[in-house]
Amino acid sequence: MIGLVQRVSEARVVVDGRVIGEIGAGLLLLLCAERGDSEVQADKLLAKLLKLRIFGDADGKMNRSVQDTGGGLLVVSQFTLAADLSGGNRPSFGNAAPPDEGRRLYDYFVERARAAHPVIATGEFAADMKVQLVNDGPVTIPLSIRNPSSTPTT
Repeated sequence: MIGLVQRVSEARVVVDGRVIGEIGAGLLLLLCAERGDSEVQADKLLAKLLKLRIFGDADGKMNRSVQDTGGGLLVVSQFTLAADLSGGNRPSFGNAAPPDEGRRLYDYFVERARAAHPVIATGEFAADMKVQLVNDGPVTIPLSIRNPSSTPTT
């Protein structure tokens, strides 16, 4: 499972001109399930995300997590994180989970996030979304929890 985390001062997702998910200060997570991923990878990525210390403490050091700050978490599905460019300039997305499996794992991740953190907003799986954000810092961090039994294609 792949995540791209951005520390934001605000973020929102717009579908068909309507805001469907919005947070103030917190984390925007772009999330991609890969072939072979399961709930194990989702749980591990969520645990890492919620404990990721990228918010400033009293001394200005990145020493606090989104749980410490009570910030929001906006989770947006993005299969393009599984892009493979080894065959040329046009990306292949064969490493991404099939849509039904990707949706299932996305929904599972969101359900677990809601059980673990009080402020969760989402995008809409497989929709044409416009993601608006103010990256704070900027701080952008890739997260990857690999399934040890899967072999990524190159």
